[in-house]
Amino acid sequence: MKPMKFLLGLATGATLTIGSAAVAADKQFITIGTGGVTGVYYPTGGAICRLVNKDRKTHGIRCSVESTGGSVYNTRTIREGELDFGVVQSDVQSAAIAGTGKFADDGAYEDLRAVFSVHPEPLHVMVRADAGINSVADFKGKRVNIANPGSGTRVLAETLMAAAGVTPADFALAAELKSSEQSAALCDGKIDATIWAAGLPNGSSMEATSTCEVKILDLTTSGTDTVLAENAAYAAATIPGGMYPNNDADIASWGPKATFVTSAQTSDEVVYALVSGVFENFDAFKKLHPAFARLTPEQMITDGLSAPLHPGAEKYYKEKGWK
Repeated sequence: MKPMKFLLGLATGATLTIGSAAVAADKQFITIGTGGVTGVYYPTGGAICRLVNKDRKTHGIRCSVESTGGSVYNTRTIREGELDFGVVQSDVQSAAIAGTGKFADDGAYEDLRAVFSVHPEPLHVMVRADAGINSVADFKGKRVNIANPGSGTRVLAETLMAAAGVTPADFALAAELKSSEQSAALCDGKIDATIWAAGLPNGSSMEATSTCEVKILDLTTSGTDTVLAENAAYAAATIPGGMYPNNDADIASWGPKATFVTSAQTSDEVVYALVSGVFENFDAFKKLHPAFARLTPEQMITDGLSAPLHPGAEKYYKEKGWK
């Protein structure tokens, strides 16, 4: 199944103002770091860019999307000044601010700034129907994809494995495939299971469940209570029955939220223009991907945000009466 494609870059627009002055950017280019093309991060970045580019004749900002290794990569690359914005998991945002977890060697990233949150991201633990796997404990002796280093899913995989009492050393193979590679590997019999987090629905899970006999594990008996008790950045989630082929019952899961971040060095004018592009066209934004359908501005400007709000975003939210 081919991944969904989202058009980027429409031009035309209305006048955008900050207070009484128009945004004074002149042919400024911004880049959003996302994730693999079969996940939801990539179309999320595409949806945001589409709405920014809609008014580029007014504000002079041109937005582009980059497919990347995911949350940890995006955060580090923003810190290095090579990306302007990025989609990252809420737990990765929290760890970056604190300088913990994957960022223990990096140190606290005090200049990370939140813009808004987006969709919830439940874990999809997909297994071959013939692999004899009914819980994460059954991964022992199996070939399991634990996601590529630098991705937010890898952080979640490590949390999931620790709660279930297994390690990669227990597996016959611990693969480190990117999200775009996992479905084919699962259906080709190269792996028995893969751990994957994304918004609902997502192309990679749809590809796997539509192509071969794959079931998504209910995580109730795989340490969910432990994970939620020990990690405030995660919440219980449900993958609705019937969302994916051959998975008819509701599936209990957990996960973070996708959040949208930038650096304190990004100008207030650019962030204001981006936020305005999304929320002034909010009904259109929600239609650009099924994962956005239930979003509300009130949730998006608070949920999952541990980094301080960027002043450009905060200015817009205050003008709307949301803060």
